[in-house]
Amino acid sequence: MILTIIIRLHSWSGIIEIDDSSTTEDLHYVIQQAVEFDDDHLYEFYTANSHRSNNRGIISTYEDADTIILARIFPLAKGKKLFYLFDYGDNWVFQVSRSRKAPFVAKRGIQYPRLIGETGERPEQYPNCEADDA
Repeated sequence: MILTIIIRLHSWSGIIEIDDSSTTEDLHYVIQQAVEFDDDHLYEFYTANSHRSNNRGIISTYEDADTIILARIFPLAKGKKLFYLFDYGDNWVFQVSRSRKAPFVAKRGIQYPRLIGETGERPEQYPNCEADDA
């Protein structure tokens, strides 16, 4: 089944369609592509009441992300939210939620996962770096 996932970071949000048999590693790569980040840092997925909560339940890290499938994560426990933390130094924390749209069967001819919409301005991974003119 195809899930519709909403990814939020600051004033940017993206909507992704992804197979529920995909792993958190697959979701990591889709998010990286959606925000156009370099995949050069460690990451984890965790659940908590808020992104600042000290009471976190680690779902997966970069070490086991290829084994944790989304169908085992959703639906989340009542009151919990899913977060994707990328880069332990800069602490990019994305909120990941399943939309209320019901899962659906994959449509022929469409390749999943895919970004189907976004709003706001994409975050800049290295905002203080000069653009390379070469």
